[in-house]
Amino acid sequence: AADKIDLIPQDFFAELCEQVIQHLNRKIAGVNTVELCQRLQMSGIEITVSELAKLANIISFLFSTAARNRLSTEELVTALGSQVSTLPKHAVQVIRHVWNEQGKAVSALEDARNMDTVGQFIDISWKLGVAMSSDTCRSLKYPYITVTLKMADPSGQVTNKSFEMTIPQFKNFSSQFKEMAAVLETV
Repeated sequence: AADKIDLIPQDFFAELCEQVIQHLNRKIAGVNTVELCQRLQMSGIEITVSELAKLANIISFLFSTAARNRLSTEELVTALGSQVSTLPKHAVQVIRHVWNEQGKAVSALEDARNMDTVGQFIDISWKLGVAMSSDTCRSLKYPYITVTLKMADPSGQVTNKSFEMTIPQFKNFSSQFKEMAAVLETV
């Protein structure tokens, strides 16, 4: 992944580091690697969403490990210099700046809790569709609901999970949400 850091301009790398640290500080739900990757590709940089997600995970691991070990900015930079000799100078400068500015907040959160092992819900969308026909049935006219959940995994990677439900499945799904809402009202 370090070879891809060479390709990423300093301002984009800084934005990636900022999003990772904001995620670790609970200021944003996750790192939007899809949007950042599209912008990088439009500027002529050849990188995939998967490669950028790996970089985000590495940066997240770096910052959370530094927080767990309560490293100062200089200790982090020294550790990077002795452990990761392939990092470009501009990347080390960005990491130094971001950790110097926001590392204490991550360390404070790390003291309060271990990094999450579950994802975080961001958004939900749905649409109603009707299957008109299939290769085995000419006149189907079968309604269904497609639900898309936007989630951030523990590392901050934002993903969409989609699934389809029949109308009876959707009614059951909906009633379970109503039950949850009723229980929350009592809390």
